Amino acid sequence: MCAIFGLVNYKHLISKKRMKILLNRLAVASEVRGTDASGIAYVKKGKMVIYKRPVPARKMHFSVPSDTTIVTGHTRFTTQGSAELNFNNHPFIGRTEEGRFALCHNGVLCNDDELSKTENLPETPIQTDSYVAVQLIEKQGVLDFESIAQMSEKVMGSFVFTILRDDNTLYISKGDNPICLLHFKDLGLYIYSSTPEIMEEALKGDPLSRYGFEEIRIHDGEIIRIDKYGQLSRSRFTLRID
Repeated sequence: MCAIFGLVNYKHLISKKRMKILLNRLAVASEVRGTDASGIAYVKKGKMVIYKRPVPARKMHFSVPSDTTIVTGHTRFTTQGSAELNFNNHPFIGRTEEGRFALCHNGVLCNDDELSKTENLPETPIQTDSYVAVQLIEKQGVLDFESIAQMSEKVMGSFVFTILRDDNTLYISKGDNPICLLHFKDLGLYIYSSTPEIMEEALKGDPLSRYGFEEIRIHDGEIIRIDKYGQLSRSRFTLRID
């Protein structure tokens, strides 16, 4: 059991200080689903930055540059692959012909070993089941709705994937695991967490709680994309029931 969290600050109305407070509130609230490791990914001057450690989120004190548009984060409860080996922790870096991406996964995959063989994926020291999702996208050479759908249809198990592309585009692919996504339109801000309970805890006493927001529903078997301008679009894939 892990947790994902993050934000899309597409109007850049949220200051560096407020982003830091919000990120750390989301991260610490997400500890209820995992304290073995934690990390975030964001884009700085066109380059993917990943900061992760095998420690609880409350010890990380996350901070990002003031011009950051999208942050995706993760708190980990270890099921496969030692958290002490930091390369086993989320977010994971991936590469396509177009650039780099960062992937986080909440859930457990049960056919990663099988896919490594049947898809002829390269050997890797990374032991975490989630990493097969990175490799499946890399194999296709592109990161878009179609490649994410194909990956999501091949994996077996429980999942929500968040995937940040280095042009500041965020994808969320939902299997049967929960996710809560809120849109504060007046602030030009999306925030997300694994559950409504985590979101409620993170926003308790925060000034954001005074603003109006829309809850964005994401259905099982759906992929959403949010670009750097805050535009949201949707696609679908066939969710395996095994």
